[in-house]
This record gives sequence, structure tokens and C-alpha cells, in this order.
Amino acid sequence: MPSRRKPLISPVVSRVQYFHRSTVYRDDDRKPDVFEVSSLSPESRDYYNTLSPEERAEYEETSQKIHEHMTSPAVESKLQEAVSQAVQELAAEEPKLELKTPKVKHGFLSMGEEDPQDIGEDDEFEGDDITSTAHGQLEQHREIREYMRIAAWEMPMLSKLAKPFSPPPLDHPLRFRYTTYMGETHPAAKKIVLEFCTRDLPGLTETQRIKLVKLVGPRYNPETDIVKMSCEMFETQAQNKRYLGDLVDTLMTEAQDDTDTFDDVPLDFRHHKYKPKLEFPERWRMTKYRKKQLDLDRKQRLLAERDREEKGQIADGVRAIETWLKAQPQRESLNIPREARTPERKGRILRRARTTE
Repeated sequence: MPSRRKPLISPVVSRVQYFHRSTVYRDDDRKPDVFEVSSLSPESRDYYNTLSPEERAEYEETSQKIHEHMTSPAVESKLQEAVSQAVQELAAEEPKLELKTPKVKHGFLSMGEEDPQDIGEDDEFEGDDITSTAHGQLEQHREIREYMRIAAWEMPMLSKLAKPFSPPPLDHPLRFRYTTYMGETHPAAKKIVLEFCTRDLPGLTETQRIKLVKLVGPRYNPETDIVKMSCEMFETQAQNKRYLGDLVDTLMTEAQDDTDTFDDVPLDFRHHKYKPKLEFPERWRMTKYRKKQLDLDRKQRLLAERDREEKGQIADGVRAIETWLKAQPQRESLNIPREARTPERKGRILRRARTTE
């Protein structure tokens, strides 16, 4: 039977790795290491046991030669140089931690000057992002698409919650007005406007109502009997609404206090400017009788103009001009020399004409 042969790469490499890891000696007393079966790995040992005596001797001789070559001073120095070079390359690739130095507060004389710590080159643009303007347009596009989805899928479902309109009852005299900017942040979005009619407030006598009008001052409209107030002191609409509600309660309490009815204080409406209300005249309105009268007047004017045209009482402008032109005598054409017709040229143009002649 032919002897089984396998390549010696796997056992030789494992043997070399073993000698390289386990051999430790000084430079002055180097002793060659002897091959031992116990030093082989389990896989290499199984392969070694399957070999014949001649193959084992060849295996041991090859392993010993490779070990002597790898442990020679020249090879070891090259290995050490390669290892040190790899260590240096790894150290160079490691990111360096930059320590942030604390900013020094400058005095009054150095205000407005640039800090040398803040001056530096900008990061190089690698082409992997869009500009801030494009980001804003993209965000606006996303918001529009969101509202379109709401209008397409959610708003039709709101029809189930629709209720018939019913005017507010008499026990709800306060009317609050809100302002929204459709998702955008705006400083005026927190403003709340309150309106109420003084005659709709329950539990007030005429004297107390007049006292309330005097307390609100220029916020009262004498033509409509409506008080208008607004608040935007707080950050949210709920806080401003609550403040206006508390203010109305305070005004009601002060108006119902009969200790001082402000009878000696006259009503002052100088803050309100009365605007004249123009009404359309009654005689200008287009009625059936007026339509008939206007049609009759038009017919009479047309008939009168036709009669004057037949009698020749209407002057024809074109005919009058033609008649006047025919009556005028014809002027004889005068033979005027050319030099007398055209004015004499002066300046640079005249000098050029003389030089060309």
C-alpha cells in the first residue's frame, strides 16, 4: 500500500508557533531546543501518530530546521523591528485627545476682539449633507405632507362629530378669541381677547352697570355696549385666559360694592370716535316705477335728437372743416433755394464737410 502523505504546512507552522512562544533564553547561553511530541497541539499530535517511522524522522528534522531558522539572531531582529514598527503605526493612528483650555474673560478694553481660541479653519465639507436652506425647505415639505395626510384621512372622520350650531345661552356672556398660526411658533399666538356686553352680565343693576363702565374706562364702546380686553403677559393661552376671567370677577365684585357708586364721576367717552354711517338715499333706489320713468326719458331724448338731425340743426364737424378748407385760397409755391431752407452747420460737423471738399 502506498504510504499516506499530507503536506507538512500545518504541523510545521504549529511547531514554529510553539517554539516561538515557549523558547526563552539569554543571548549568551543559547541552547537548541529538542523536538518533543508532548509539545505538539492535539491536532498535530494525531497527525504525527499516523505517520510511519521514516515520515516521523523527516517531520522531526524539518521542524528542527525551521525552529533553528526562526530563532536565529537575524530573524529575531527583523521580527522585533516589524513589531516595533507596527506598534508605532498603531500609536500614530490613535486619536489624540485635545484638551479644551478654559476661555479667559477679557476686560473692557478688549471687548469686540476675536478670541484666538475661536479662530481656526472650518471643517472640510465632504459632500455628504445639504445646506441649511435645503434643510428648511425639506422640513417645510414634510410639514405640508403631514397636513395633507391629516386632511385626507383624519378630517373626513370629523363629520361624525359635527353638531348643529346653537347660539350661546344667556348664562355665557363672555366671548374669548384665540389666534393660531397652524403649527408655527409666533409671539402673538399666546394672546387672548375677551369681549362681553355689560347688559348681558347677570346680577347687575343699572347703577352697578354704569359703575362697571366707569371702571373699564377706554375699553368700553358706547355704540355697541361691548367691553374689549386682551392679555399676553403669560407664556400660554390658558394662563392668559385665566387672568382675564379673574379680572372680570374682580370688576364684578367692585361694581356690586355699594359703598361708593362713583356718582360724582361723569361718564367720559372721549376715547371713542363716532364714525358717521352713510345711508343710501331713498329716492336713489331702483324701483319698478323709476325704471319705467328712466326708459321713457331715454325714448324722448332719442326722438328729439332725431328731429334735430332731420332739420339739420346738428352741426357736422367733419363737413364744416372740409367746407372751410375749400373756401380758403390756394397758396402759390415759392421757389426757395436749398441753402436758404437748411440752416448752416456749425462746429465740428462743418469743419469735416470742408475738409472732404
